[in-house]
Amino acid sequence: MTVFDNVAYGLRVRKQSQAEIKANVEKALDLVQMRHLAERGASKLSGGQQQRVALARAIAFSPTVVLFDEPLSNLDAKLRAEMRVELRELQRRLDITSVYVTHDQEEALAISDRVIVMNVGVIEQIGTPEAIYNRPRSRFVADFVGSANLIRGRVTGPGLFEAEGGTILKTAGGSSGTEVAVRTAYIDLVPQLGDNQLPGTVRQRMFHGDFVQYIVECACGRLIVRRPPVNLLDEGAPVTVSFSPEHTVLLQS
Repeated sequence: MTVFDNVAYGLRVRKQSQAEIKANVEKALDLVQMRHLAERGASKLSGGQQQRVALARAIAFSPTVVLFDEPLSNLDAKLRAEMRVELRELQRRLDITSVYVTHDQEEALAISDRVIVMNVGVIEQIGTPEAIYNRPRSRFVADFVGSANLIRGRVTGPGLFEAEGGTILKTAGGSSGTEVAVRTAYIDLVPQLGDNQLPGTVRQRMFHGDFVQYIVECACGRLIVRRPPVNLLDEGAPVTVSFSPEHTVLLQS
């Protein structure tokens, strides 16, 4: 079928008139910027264009809720990033409730107003993307969403955590737990004013383009640190690992 016929399919099933179908299809295609391809065969479109057609077909009859089930999983990384922006902008324009299922944590954080993290069918945490990332409640959420270092130990007092090996860390609070999470992006490798500063040694450096990942050996064990790709540190270099108490989150389980 053509692009037009694909988008019109659900409208024809609903017995809309030809005039209504034409108006609604053109409106939906305008929203996904595909009206100029209305007469092209759908099989001749690129992967990203086919996803736009599928979206137009879903919104053509003005639904109250749209379910996205991993809609970008078959696209390459660059196209996925572009489609995230388009989906988010389109959702805002349409003002339609959207339930979006994905295993891509970056995707979930980028396009959501509220995130529900599930583990084997059980809800682990519900919150805004910022809350899920910065205040994970459990080991699963900290480890599954984003990149985090998990440091084992015990609570020794209000806002104090003794890591295995004896290092005392200041935390964001909490009264019980045997692990803290520190996001890899929130660790500096130069001395900073404040608490939680540990001497360490760079054991490995991996260049990822947008960031450099270091594995640093320190009193807390091996920490993964992600920094901008400037002022590169050599493997074997001595460093000072620094992270603030507000980014040292005590996990409940």
